[in-house]
Amino acid sequence: MSLLVALSRDESGATAIEYGLIAALIGAASVAALSGLGNELGNTMTTAGNAMVAQTASA
Repeated sequence: MSLLVALSRDESGATAIEYGLIAALIGAASVAALSGLGNELGNTMTTAGNAMVAQTASA
């Protein structure tokens, strides 16, 4: 019985698990943010390219 009590009070791995969860959440948030940023950057470059083509064609 004392072994079960000792195991239930052991928290040595809890900190590592918490750090792992925090790292996973930061990673997921980073991927989501950079994905959105990439899409917006692509749209901006497409708009700029189209404007340059239109300017060249009218000159």
